[in-house]
Amino acid sequence: MSAIPHQIIIPFDKATFGMGCFWANDALFGATPGVLRTRVGYSGGNTVKPTYKNIMDHTEVIEIHYDPNAISYEQLLELFWDNHEYGLTTKIKRQYASLIQYHNNEQKSIAEESLKKERIKHKEELRTEIKPAAIFYPAEDYHQKYRLQQHPELCKVLMLTPQLLQESHVAARLNGYIAGLGTEEMLNTDLASFGLPDNYVQYVKKFYMSNKSTGLFC
Repeated sequence: MSAIPHQIIIPFDKATFGMGCFWANDALFGATPGVLRTRVGYSGGNTVKPTYKNIMDHTEVIEIHYDPNAISYEQLLELFWDNHEYGLTTKIKRQYASLIQYHNNEQKSIAEESLKKERIKHKEELRTEIKPAAIFYPAEDYHQKYRLQQHPELCKVLMLTPQLLQESHVAARLNGYIAGLGTEEMLNTDLASFGLPDNYVQYVKKFYMSNKSTGLFC
């Protein structure tokens, strides 16, 4: 087996979203062309060192590293608006809030304009908040690439460490494909370059096909 190409080292931009449960959206963005890496965690609160069992005043968020030459912030926002776990108008607890954290003034302007357009589409009040990016606290290891981690033998072949669960491009992609997300063309292209043994290539394809019609879920 050839070395797994975990890292893609190119200039990237960041996007940070709260969309409800972060497992589903980790898979969604991981299988999105132009996204390089993903990791899930907690952000937005004033308290320090939140945990899943004691999230305090923070929100579950996904941090996305993306290639701005391959996908735009506007395109990421389209996925944000269309894929909330609990909807955009439902009043829910802070943990699952609809949240956009901008990393620069350009993102702020784009997000605010995007929110204006979404308000026109809905008759109810939108609960989405737009705030500056705050400290990101990575979630516990078992939350990172949660769908992929349900396949321990595949993770073993990938030699995934806690660090790679947050930083690996391959892990981000496979986490989405295992959940049935992404296009079949993209799946085949990526699997041809990942250096997996053929039996694991077929394994990933099997789960992609069986899960592709199930949609997002946590």
